[in-house]
Amino acid sequence: MHTAWLVSRPNGRNVVLCALGLLLGSTNAFGEEAVTAPIRPVRTQVVEFKQESEARTAVGEIKPRYESDIAFRISGKIVERSVDVGTVVRKDAIVAQLDKTNEETALRVAESDVAGASAGRDEARRDEARQRELLPRGVTTQVAYDAAERRLKQAEARFDAAEGARKNAADRLSYAVLRSDVDGVVTTVGAQPGQVVGAGQMVVRIARTDAKEAEFKVPERAIRELPPNPVVEVSLLGDANVKATGHVREVATTADPVTRTFAVRISLTDPPEAMRFGATVQGRVIVWQEDHVARLPSSALFRSDEAPAVWVFDPKESTVKLRPVKVLRYETNDIFIADGLADGERVVTAGVQKLWPGMRVRLP
Repeated sequence: MHTAWLVSRPNGRNVVLCALGLLLGSTNAFGEEAVTAPIRPVRTQVVEFKQESEARTAVGEIKPRYESDIAFRISGKIVERSVDVGTVVRKDAIVAQLDKTNEETALRVAESDVAGASAGRDEARRDEARQRELLPRGVTTQVAYDAAERRLKQAEARFDAAEGARKNAADRLSYAVLRSDVDGVVTTVGAQPGQVVGAGQMVVRIARTDAKEAEFKVPERAIRELPPNPVVEVSLLGDANVKATGHVREVATTADPVTRTFAVRISLTDPPEAMRFGATVQGRVIVWQEDHVARLPSSALFRSDEAPAVWVFDPKESTVKLRPVKVLRYETNDIFIADGLADGERVVTAGVQKLWPGMRVRLP
């Protein structure tokens, strides 16, 4: 005769366990054989508390923080360009030169005007000195002296104007030679020898080598996940041993219209020489980190009295018991436990909805 026994679970639901010929060697008050629930196999995981962290990565490019467009101050025809893309230049190094013919001619004319104005000034000085000497003796008149003094002032003014014109002509001649105003490397060339350029037209673009940055294209969601003022580890994509650290200097205020990503600039601290402009790099940011936390699969999570809990395996009794825990972080496939468990304990990781306190289980 088969007998049905009612076993009460903690949640008040009764489960009917049917005895289908399982003989356990015991009888009840009616002389019938007693039946107990079968021992359920469970999958478990050993709890291990350790440091856990999560990082976000992105691929970017090394770029200069400062770039200068170098141009002539005057227009003319380029006769020489002594640098090309990738050329390392020093401050005051010659970058390009214009045809100097017109400027040299203008300088010679200005120097001739200075010489003429100087001669006229000297003559006016002598005339004024003579009139000033004769005036007290009555040999000349006050009108004649005033005229000599006026001619001296005019001659001095003409000399000053000629000297100014000569200086301007000399400056224009020096402007025909284009020099770098910083130490850096040429990143762009905007004009070729033989080309006529206007004043201010970019001839070369020079990037300073003392300030390097890494630029990354980052989606909006990743930007929201960044912690305040994060430390970013940047390494060469082809050689992870070449690395540097930096901080976020700038986040673009508008998204790229095509990729819908934001440009994030990382200012690097003492980057190695191997991180050249244009090099492909990988950036890594730790979005969170805890020194004492246990990682479990999310399938291990159970709820007890509206609070998170897990089923802990008792190796002595081969039973399970419900244990409240403090969950620090939830992810799609994992949970991170901060408190409520101890190192070495076993937690059931599958089928937790079919367990009840004190239920006998076995490991596979």
